Amino acid sequence: MKAFISLVVLGCFMAVNGQIDRSIRPKPAAAPQIQLKATESWTTENGITVILSENHKLPKVTFDLTLGNSAELEGAKAGLSDLAGSLVMSGTTNRSKDQLDKEVDFLGASLSASATNVSLSLLTKHMDQGLTLMADVVMNAAFPESEFQRISDQMRSGMVSLKSEASGMANNATVKVNFPNHPYGEVMTFSTLASISLTDVQAFYKSHFTPQGAYMVIVGDITRAQAEKAVAKYFGNWQGPKPVMKEFKDPVKANGNQVYFVNKPGAVQSVIQVTFPIPMRMGNKDQLSMSVLNDVFGGSGFGTRLMQNLREDKAFTYGCYSSLNNQDLGGWITVSGNFRNAVTDSAIQEIVNELNRLLNETITTTELQLTKAVKNGSFARSLERPQTLARFAYNIKKYKFPENYYRNYLQRLDSINSVDLSNVAKSYIKANNYNIIVVGNESVIDKIKPFDSDGKITLLDEFGDVKIDRTPSDLSPNQVLEKYVLAMTQSTSLDQATKKINKIKNLVQKAALTSDKIPFPLTAYELYTKEGVHAEKIEFNGQVAQSKFFDGTSGYEKNMQTGKTEFDEMKIKAAKLESGLYPEMNWMKPENASIVSMVGIEQENNKQYYVIRVAPNTKNESIHYYEKGTFTKWKSVRTVVEKEESNSATSEYSDYRVVNGLMFPHQSVINAGPMTFTMKVESITFNGKVKVADFQ
Repeated sequence: MKAFISLVVLGCFMAVNGQIDRSIRPKPAAAPQIQLKATESWTTENGITVILSENHKLPKVTFDLTLGNSAELEGAKAGLSDLAGSLVMSGTTNRSKDQLDKEVDFLGASLSASATNVSLSLLTKHMDQGLTLMADVVMNAAFPESEFQRISDQMRSGMVSLKSEASGMANNATVKVNFPNHPYGEVMTFSTLASISLTDVQAFYKSHFTPQGAYMVIVGDITRAQAEKAVAKYFGNWQGPKPVMKEFKDPVKANGNQVYFVNKPGAVQSVIQVTFPIPMRMGNKDQLSMSVLNDVFGGSGFGTRLMQNLREDKAFTYGCYSSLNNQDLGGWITVSGNFRNAVTDSAIQEIVNELNRLLNETITTTELQLTKAVKNGSFARSLERPQTLARFAYNIKKYKFPENYYRNYLQRLDSINSVDLSNVAKSYIKANNYNIIVVGNESVIDKIKPFDSDGKITLLDEFGDVKIDRTPSDLSPNQVLEKYVLAMTQSTSLDQATKKINKIKNLVQKAALTSDKIPFPLTAYELYTKEGVHAEKIEFNGQVAQSKFFDGTSGYEKNMQTGKTEFDEMKIKAAKLESGLYPEMNWMKPENASIVSMVGIEQENNKQYYVIRVAPNTKNESIHYYEKGTFTKWKSVRTVVEKEESNSATSEYSDYRVVNGLMFPHQSVINAGPMTFTMKVESITFNGKVKVADFQ
């Protein structure tokens, strides 16, 4: 009987299966309404909105405090909030920074702070000890002078390194051109940092760290009763003024394309960002549709329009992406990528074409379905994290989303069609009305000029500020170099300078070398001899970390990682140009006239500089800045191209002093990629007993 029943069932299945037309795609089921676990919320007497998302799977809990202030203009003190936020964890009136760090480590906790947020994560059993530390930071930050100086120095070093970070310069330019006279368009510079005092930081803390309007999001192994008790115990007595609330209009971009250029000497690639502001803040009704449109266009993955065009079809780049940014006070769209100099103009044209195409061509069904599937999966995965529910509740509270906003997310996503995307594109994108930013080599300027609607290019510096146009020099390169040598040797003629230098048999300079990324001190030594030896070495704990040696005809480099590397012909030529106490004397020689050129006069830091380029070959280039008037050297930027990549190192010189009748800078800030060092000269010794072998 059982066999008979099985045959009947099998026959029915085969009959039904035989009637299925597999050429017809089955209709997808209707998107479900998501059943989200409820969160709880309440407001304390001193104005904190508490949001609780219980999750008892792990014995951990997180307290995340977001202050209720809006962004505001900082003007001449741009960067104040960043500096203050970096100092909040620098100790309290009850604990030094070291004590605070040790107590946090002892608990195995994570405690972090910024200008807008303080967050604590730890095991539930250590909750009381952890909240004691968190509350101390929130209410009693001390801001010691030593930490203020240390963090300020770190930020200053970061700004020095900015010149070698094309993407950082592009990002600064993007916020500057998209958000003029707006908090989002402010960038810390050397001058704004210098204008910020410790008193400013303390005043910021007192006015911004207030319970009124703040949100405390609690996630993890804790009940409501425990949460209420903890918040009341540790934050119930916290008092402060009303939060700082400022309102700003959405920026309106001027008509047409505007092209902005930031110079990065020697760059073999251009960083391109095509960007524009949009009136789309957090909570905008079109936010989801615009997010879908952005994902189709260039949000992520290899299937986007940008990647298919610029990577797969044209092979212009490894990656080109678009980002949609929605913030409390405004929104913007940016398309970005790195492109070879030779295709910089072609890449811009294709990006502009793809943006314009969003306005003229409907998104295909295939593109839309693929994007929806990806977003659907991403949303589903996010629900596995307890923090997601708390973030949903926070957004609903702060941005006044409908209560069912996230429960209906998949239904709203499913309902978006190609017509909706065309409408949203036309509402927020205007054809050929983009800010086009290029960071790269000056050789691309003529190529990108036609993209500007007025046929002009606005030059920006590394902070995104408009750069004063370079002016022609009133002196030749050799005249500038001669004045520099005379200033350094305290001489009235080159003959006198040469005689002074020839009296020096050898010179050894010793300097302390420090970096915020290296926890131990370094010592740098530099040797010059009359016979043409130029040697450098860096030591720590009595060991040589790296060294360089050149005897006038050959040389090598050594470091602890790669060992010894002999100079090739190109490096020997470069070393000869850099030999001697003042290499500028070599550059003035007639045989070097073809490699030394005058760039012009540039203004930076409210000072004017003669700018000279030294380019012995296509792989090496250095640019030097000499202050007009004093003719002291302020800065050198050296670029080396290896394997189609350019690497730059910047040195800034200051604190010039006279030693034995000659001028030397006693402080240098040296940047190479992510590393920035400050070098302070401790001694300069002339004609001493020197063992050259100690440098080999």
